[in-house]
Amino acid sequence: MWLTAVRDIAIVLLAFESLVIGILLALMLLQLRKLVRTLREEIAPILHTANDTVETVNRTAGFVSHNVVEPVIKVHSYVSGTRQAIRTLALIRRKLRGDGDGTGAG
Repeated sequence: MWLTAVRDIAIVLLAFESLVIGILLALMLLQLRKLVRTLREEIAPILHTANDTVETVNRTAGFVSHNVVEPVIKVHSYVSGTRQAIRTLALIRRKLRGDGDGTGAG
């Protein structure tokens, strides 16, 4: 007799658990639908704007590199080369004049 009552209580509890799980599953599906809608309507435009910004930064960096940095590097290299050439010519001149070791200290 008591085994039948335990069985009936277990069946009722399982039915109640199934109802709760079904309700929670339905709520989860609604939340998932809401998440997908949010991703489509809000996140996608933000990502698109971020991609546009990255492209603009890349183009600006390329422009600055080509029009500012490269000319500065070229001018600096020409100045350094000219300075070194003048030093070399001065050293040769000192050695030709017989100034010693070329350090100017002797």
